[in-house]
Amino acid sequence: MLFPLVLIAQTKKPASPNNVNPGHAIQISLKPYQNTKVYIGANYGNNKVLADSCILNEKSEGVFQSKEKLTPGIYFIVSPKMSILFDFLVDEKQHFSIAADTLNLKNIVITGSKENELFQNYSNNINDLFVQLNSIEQNFKAAKNAKDSANFKELYLAKDKEIKQKRKSFIESNPNSMMAFLLNTMQVPDAPAIPIVNGKADSLYPFRYVKDHYWDNVVFNDNRLVRTPFFEKKLDDYFKNYVSREPDSIIEEVQYMLTVAKTGKEIYPFLLFKFTNKYISPEFMGQDKVFLHIYQNFFAKGDTVLLNEASKKSLRDRAYSLMANQLGLPAPILVLNDVQDKRFALHNIKAPYTFIAFWDPTCSHCKVEIPKLDSIYKASWKAMNVTVVSVNINAKEITAWKKFITDHQLEGWVNGYQTEEDLNKEIREGKPTTIRQLYDVYKTPTFYLLDKDKKIIAKNLSLEQFNEFLQTTIKKQQPQRP
Repeated sequence: MLFPLVLIAQTKKPASPNNVNPGHAIQISLKPYQNTKVYIGANYGNNKVLADSCILNEKSEGVFQSKEKLTPGIYFIVSPKMSILFDFLVDEKQHFSIAADTLNLKNIVITGSKENELFQNYSNNINDLFVQLNSIEQNFKAAKNAKDSANFKELYLAKDKEIKQKRKSFIESNPNSMMAFLLNTMQVPDAPAIPIVNGKADSLYPFRYVKDHYWDNVVFNDNRLVRTPFFEKKLDDYFKNYVSREPDSIIEEVQYMLTVAKTGKEIYPFLLFKFTNKYISPEFMGQDKVFLHIYQNFFAKGDTVLLNEASKKSLRDRAYSLMANQLGLPAPILVLNDVQDKRFALHNIKAPYTFIAFWDPTCSHCKVEIPKLDSIYKASWKAMNVTVVSVNINAKEITAWKKFITDHQLEGWVNGYQTEEDLNKEIREGKPTTIRQLYDVYKTPTFYLLDKDKKIIAKNLSLEQFNEFLQTTIKKQQPQRP
């Protein structure tokens, strides 16, 4: 389940005729367009949104203006056919003019903006170097012998060093410019050589160095970060390559970033919803703990002003559905009726491992997965003394459930269901949780693996992944041969 990002895009507000000093006023001459609408576009992380529009007159002239200021960052002009024509910068001084001809976009003239002068000068110089670098790279790939490869590699490294030096010199000469901010934001530190410490190579030092310096000169409450096309990608790369997949490691990073970003009007909601979307249905098992942390430490403490009531309820319900079934916690109490309608409790079952399968006999996916589970059970899990507890979550289909068990010879399992009477009793007594919520059964089938103490050790995996996890876990517990 994904919650849509709340886009804080600039919206066009008509300027008052008497307002001689609106928040932004960007005059544009864009030939050969006449009597048509053009747009200013903006980056919103990896996405692009429209920020303003104006009508060009018969002289190809118009003005983007509003009482509201644009959030500083990288913007671009968008044609009437919604194609991006060229980039420009917006800083705090938002009164300047742009003159361009779509037949020759290399000669764009921006006046009244020091930041755009720096941007254009730097871009022209650095683009030439990148053209040279790409040419060397192509020659390197086409090299026909080792000597040519070595020569082109040496040229490539030299040109790359020249580009980095050019970038460094620009930042040192213009430390407070927006271009310096952009360059600092996009760059990733180079990994140093492996040092020798006390006669031993410290092979992890390059990794630690890059991680420790990855966000040098970047402050997470700076709204300009949202208005760049590279910040979100850099953020994604950081969590992919430099942050452990362990939930606690991710939580430490997320907590820091959100805490610092909280004073940023745009960057804070951007990061808050990005992390919420990423970890509410995570790629890796156990990372839903990150979403729970975000909910309890941010949303539950009032950071819901950007949500409508339906979204607030969805977040709240999702959080409550995850609280009782986190990895390492004891499995929630489960009292069921078996096929003879005799009562039994999950926690009274003695087994080194217990596999719980919540399913519905009318579910087409269950009709495929449950027999597959039985095949894995009979092939290997039964010999490992794994107990399978099969839970029918559709009390209206008891006859179909029993028939499925008989037809597919699900022997050796503990089969159970919650009666409608028990469910209705829970509802009447006002209990905040049901089996579906306690075990987060919002789709079928849903599987859990428990240890001998009935603590959850795996969830949200495919049957093949559960089997691999179980085999690996048991193998690790076996004594190693000398």
